Amino acid sequence: MAMYRTEERGHPHSAGYRLFFKNEAGHYISPFHDIPLKVDSKENLFNMIVEVPRWTNAKMEIATEEPLNPIKQDIKDGKLRYVANIFPHKGYIWNYGALPQTWEDPHRKDKSTDCCGDDDPIDVCEIGSKVLSRGEVIHVKILGVLALIDQGETDWKLIAINVNDPEASKFHDIDDIKKYKPGYLEATLNWFRFYKVPEGKPENQFAFNGEFKNKAFALEVIKSTHECWKALLMKKCDAGAINCTNVQVCDSPFHCTQEEAKSLVESGKTEGPTLCLHQQPRPPFQTTSGYPRPWQFLLGQLQAHFQGLHGHLPKFTLITVWTVCSLFLLQGLGVAVCRQGLQRCVDWNFHLRAGVLFSK
Repeated sequence: MAMYRTEERGHPHSAGYRLFFKNEAGHYISPFHDIPLKVDSKENLFNMIVEVPRWTNAKMEIATEEPLNPIKQDIKDGKLRYVANIFPHKGYIWNYGALPQTWEDPHRKDKSTDCCGDDDPIDVCEIGSKVLSRGEVIHVKILGVLALIDQGETDWKLIAINVNDPEASKFHDIDDIKKYKPGYLEATLNWFRFYKVPEGKPENQFAFNGEFKNKAFALEVIKSTHECWKALLMKKCDAGAINCTNVQVCDSPFHCTQEEAKSLVESGKTEGPTLCLHQQPRPPFQTTSGYPRPWQFLLGQLQAHFQGLHGHLPKFTLITVWTVCSLFLLQGLGVAVCRQGLQRCVDWNFHLRAGVLFSK
């Protein structure tokens, strides 16, 4: 049975969407502060919180400034953020997330990069063969790390693999990726270098000339960010806008009871802003007015999933899939089923183009 479960509030692809976390007993917790960093006491086995499943574009992240830190979609200039497709890839090229109980201190200069932290939990790129789900908490072993320098701040990118992946036994350090997944590290470097260029920004820079550091180096980085997090939770440093409310770190001055945590969620104090209609990203197909109101909502959700798919499915295929999904909805199938079918088409088409025999 899963140690953690999630609860969605609000509609996906909206500013008010939040994904809250609960423990095994069903009590609300903070994924940032209450999920342990390490699994038991094993040296290289960590909990990873999945924020963004592979091949998706919505920029989802732990809301570090909100009580209980649910996952939300990032907003910039009043608009929901989606990462661009960096040729030949669709969306994020790994399962992307963060390690809990870590914090890159924006007031502390890293000795190896000579830059301060980016004020977030440390990021993780999980390279296994499975496409994971948003909000999953998985066990990973660390293989290495890349030092991205984002607008003068250190933004570490850990490279890890799910220990339950069929190929996990092959991977022990960064060189194993070069051996068993040739080209993956190069693709990762290029993705991080260029992913902001379509927004009109310059290429990202890296410490160590873009060299991936090994497992031993990465473990020291994790240790350092965990110490920064402990200082944060004990009010020994400037937290800035970070919300440190937690349920399970009993000696923290930010500790709250289970009842208080539940009240925070149910009172709506964690909900995000409401965007004006004209600010919402426009999916390709807009007409749902011919359907009754419940179907308008479901089709609207399906339409939102088309965001970012242009250029990754042939036009005829895109229209055909849209038609079939609409018929499925009218037959009473849930929108989630149609979404899964859409994502399968995108995954299949991408791998077919790449000349890879793909099966799940």
